[in-house]
Amino acid sequence: MAILKTVTRSNRLGPDEREAAIARLKEKELDILVVGGGIVGTGAALDAVTRGLSTGLLEARDWASGTSSRSSKLVHGGIRYLEQLDFRLVREALIERGLLLQRIAPHLVKPVRFLYPLKQRVIERLYVGAGMLLYDVFSYSGGRHPGVPHHRHLTKRQVMRAAPSIAPSALIGGLTYYDAQVDDARYVASLARTASFYGAHVASRVKVEGFVKVGERVVGVKAHDLQTDEHFEIRAKQVVNATGVWTDDTQRMVGERGTFKVRASKGIHLVVPRDRFQSNMGMLLRTEKSVLFVIPWGRHWLIGTTDTDWNLDKAHPAATAADIDYLLERVNEVLNVPLTREDVEGVFAGLRPLLAGESDETSKLSREHIVAHTVPGLVVVAGGKWTTYRVMAKDAIDAAADALDGKVPPSTTQDIPLLGAEGYQAAWNKRGKIARAFGVHKVRIEHLLNRYGTMTDDLLDLIRERPELGEPLPGADDYLGAEVVYAASHEGALHLDDVLARRTRISIEAWDRGVSAAPVAAKLMAGVLGWDADREALEVERYLQRVQAEIASQQQPDDESADRARLEAPDIVQVD
Repeated sequence: MAILKTVTRSNRLGPDEREAAIARLKEKELDILVVGGGIVGTGAALDAVTRGLSTGLLEARDWASGTSSRSSKLVHGGIRYLEQLDFRLVREALIERGLLLQRIAPHLVKPVRFLYPLKQRVIERLYVGAGMLLYDVFSYSGGRHPGVPHHRHLTKRQVMRAAPSIAPSALIGGLTYYDAQVDDARYVASLARTASFYGAHVASRVKVEGFVKVGERVVGVKAHDLQTDEHFEIRAKQVVNATGVWTDDTQRMVGERGTFKVRASKGIHLVVPRDRFQSNMGMLLRTEKSVLFVIPWGRHWLIGTTDTDWNLDKAHPAATAADIDYLLERVNEVLNVPLTREDVEGVFAGLRPLLAGESDETSKLSREHIVAHTVPGLVVVAGGKWTTYRVMAKDAIDAAADALDGKVPPSTTQDIPLLGAEGYQAAWNKRGKIARAFGVHKVRIEHLLNRYGTMTDDLLDLIRERPELGEPLPGADDYLGAEVVYAASHEGALHLDDVLARRTRISIEAWDRGVSAAPVAAKLMAGVLGWDADREALEVERYLQRVQAEIASQQQPDDESADRARLEAPDIVQVD
């Protein structure tokens, strides 16, 4: 007799688990169905399932394939919001920052130090210092240690010693403070996998093409499996629309205009090699419109971001030559040796889902979120910041739970670590022993621990069984073949693009943007997903077309021409 697993499920999120999830979604009415596999949608699925609710989660493309993989990679309070007197938002975000750093995902969320250069001797130091003191106070207000040191004042000599590549004329001193950073796409994939582990039925590449209604009430969705071309219905007592910049499009499917609008703001980032300028900390620079971050990112710097209106293709926002030049000009204002286009390894563009208001400038629109029960059976959550995803998810499920029969327990996600987080610190402390036991360099073990936490054991087992998987990918020395196999077998990657752009960051970190790695990665994925030679070749071809289209778009002078160039590359949406 088969043993029924009633408490936990496998921690794998591979093709078999996807197939099983879709089968369950078709056959039984759910308590909660979440539409949208970004940070808020996956967070909502984990929140719902850990309250004991039967839960489904659908994503039309890959986990975090939209906004949630194209952020500044920061978990932060938003120090510039202090100047806008949005103290509640800053405090909430700082409390969440501490929770992510110390409890929920210490393997993925790490402290990062920033310099704020000062240009005026007294007034600016007092003004900015008061803001940073308030930032520190708010970070302690959640009843736990914030997980990062407090801010410090630096003289000009101290700044130049720590950041010798800064032009001496650019500052008279500075302040340093800490925030945190995260591989945003990896976090979302881990969140989806954790929701699946607790019993949620999660499936990517399943597009919602309409809603099922009884009278005015939403009772489910019309779904399209883009992998098999199958159409089916999924029934749910409550549906949560967490589709970010697609919120208005999703709402139109139900024939409802909505009481608010979501406006897309484009932000781009440059990836530059770490050796192009010397500094042991990142920088926060003021611009005429907003702020500019220079963020340490492994062997690279991330430089961003812009903040401009975007009304074109939401799936593939494109960076223009003007966007790139704007960022280079701003960062060069403080550097001794200016950066040029030749120094740029990678570029990525994302869209912020902002709650539309009266302002014409997207930099002034609200970063706060809203939850609304727009029609019976349908909850909409929109706006917000990546850092406060857990609060947004909680608020959305609270609204859905209020409409369910019976008492639903409160959210527990503040106490639920992601897979790989439990025991991470102990594993980190013995990383040298692990390296010696497996004959792997200690730096490799550190890399794996900071991407997979205690799930690193799974990858080391793969390498022990197949030693060739311990070799780095061509043109992407930071990543191992085992990571590609694991992405397909355990992390829900169904296409080559999923691995090179999101499970790893090869598409933005490699000088050739993953062209050399693509054939090798495709062959490794083929062994897991059962691709034949034609399918393998198609995946590589589509990825190379994506790279060529992105490079072409980044040479265009304006959004319209960049959008046309980017859309020259077709997506793989249905191949079986």
